[in-house]
Amino acid sequence: MANPHILIVDDEKNIREGLAKFFKFEGYDVTLAADGQEALDLINKSSFSLVICDLRMPKIPGDELLLMVKKSHPFLPFIMLTGHGTVENAVASMKDGAYNFLTKPVNLEYLSLLVSQAIDRQRLQEEQEQVQTLLAKEKHAIKQHVVSASAAMRRIYQLVEQVAPTKANVIITGESGVGKEVIATAIHALSPRYNKPMVTVHCAALSENLLESELFGHEKGAFTGAHAMHKGRFELANNGDLFLDEIGEISPTVQVKLLRVLQERTFERVGGEQRIEVDVRIISATNRNLLDEVAQDRFREDLYYRLNVINIHIPPLRERREDILPLAGQFLREFSGENHKRIKGFTTDCVSMLHEFNWPGNVRQLRNCIESAVVMCDGELIKKEHLPIYVESQPYRKFCIDEEISLSRMERHYIDFILERYDGNKSHAAKKLGISRKTLQRKLQIEEDDDGTSCK
Repeated sequence: MANPHILIVDDEKNIREGLAKFFKFEGYDVTLAADGQEALDLINKSSFSLVICDLRMPKIPGDELLLMVKKSHPFLPFIMLTGHGTVENAVASMKDGAYNFLTKPVNLEYLSLLVSQAIDRQRLQEEQEQVQTLLAKEKHAIKQHVVSASAAMRRIYQLVEQVAPTKANVIITGESGVGKEVIATAIHALSPRYNKPMVTVHCAALSENLLESELFGHEKGAFTGAHAMHKGRFELANNGDLFLDEIGEISPTVQVKLLRVLQERTFERVGGEQRIEVDVRIISATNRNLLDEVAQDRFREDLYYRLNVINIHIPPLRERREDILPLAGQFLREFSGENHKRIKGFTTDCVSMLHEFNWPGNVRQLRNCIESAVVMCDGELIKKEHLPIYVESQPYRKFCIDEEISLSRMERHYIDFILERYDGNKSHAAKKLGISRKTLQRKLQIEEDDDGTSCK
C-alpha cells in the first residue's frame, strides 16, 4: 500500500522544509509549495492525502485556497497554520472545512497525531461514499430486476427495503415460479451484508444425510467417502445470508439441528466436536402452507416461528396481471441480447395472448415462453405464431356451476378448472386438489354427464 502523500504549503522556506524533513522521517511522501497558486496547480495535477497550509501567503491566501479546493476535492483534509492566530481565524477556517487549526510554533508530535487522524477520517469518508454509490447502483439494478408494476409487488418491494437492513429472518411464500429467489437476492443486495456471501441451498434436492452435511459440513472420516474436511453452508455464509429454498421439505432431524443453530448461533460439523460460531441471517422460501404442516406435525412450530419473523407472500402472476407485460418486456430485452437479435417488441394480438393467458407456472413459465419466442422470431416483432402452443388468447377462466348440476359433475368441472390453471400438469393439479395423482387419474376416467356445465 502506498504511503500517504502530504502537500505542505508555506511561504517560509525554513518552516516548509523543516516540516518536510519531519514527515518524511515519519514515513509520509511529501511535496512542497511556496504559495497558494503553486499549491492549487499541484492539487489539480496530483493526488494528496492531506494539505498542511499556512494561512497568510502571497498570490492565494490559505483560507481562499481552502475554499477553492473544497469545491472539487471535498474529502481532502486541510490543517491550517499561522503565526497570527486568532479565535476568529480558527472558527472561520473550521466552518470552511478545515480539519483543524494550529498556531506557530507548532508542536510536531501533536501535528503528527492530527495528520494521522485526518487521513484516517478521509479514508473512511471516501469508503463510505463508495459504499453509498455502490448501494445506489445496486438498488437501481434491483428495482430494474424486480418488476413492480402491480400494487402488490410495489408493497413487496417496500417491505424488502424495510427488512433488508435488519438481521431479522425472512420467509418468502408463494407458488412455484413466482420469483421467491429474486426477492431473496434483493433482500441480500440491499442489506449491509451485500458484500458478504449469499449462499443458497435447495433443500428438496438433497437427502436427509446429504442436506445435514451440506448445511453443517463434516469432518474427515465422518462417514464413508468423507475423505477430507468439508465446510458447510452455514460456515460459508458467515456474516452474510443463507437462502434455504423449499424449507418445507426438510426432515424432522434436520429441523431440530437447524433450530439449535438459530437459537445458539453455534453448531458442530458432522462427526466433529468443535463448536463453530456463526452470524448468519436466514432467508427461507416455500410453496407450502407451513402452518398446515405444523398442524399436521410435519414441521416444528418453534422452528416455524424462528424462521417466520418477517413473512413476504408473493401472489401468483395471474393475480397481478399488471406485471405480465413489463416482465415480458424485460425478458425480451434479456434474450434478444443473448441471441444477438434486434427484436423491438410484440404484435398487438401477441400482447393480448400474453396478458390473457393464465400462467400456471408463473414468472418462470413466462420467462421460458419469451425465451422460446425470441429463438423462433426472425423479424423485429414477436408474433403469436412465435409463442409456444400452450399460450391461448383466452380470458382468465373462472369456475361456475349450474344450479341443477350433480355433485359428481361439479367435482369433474372443478377438476377440469384446476387442470386448466396448471396447464394440464396432473401432479401440480393433484397437489392443489389435496389428492394423490393416482386418485386424480381415476376421477378423470369418469365419463361426463350430458348436463355438465362449465363457464368462462
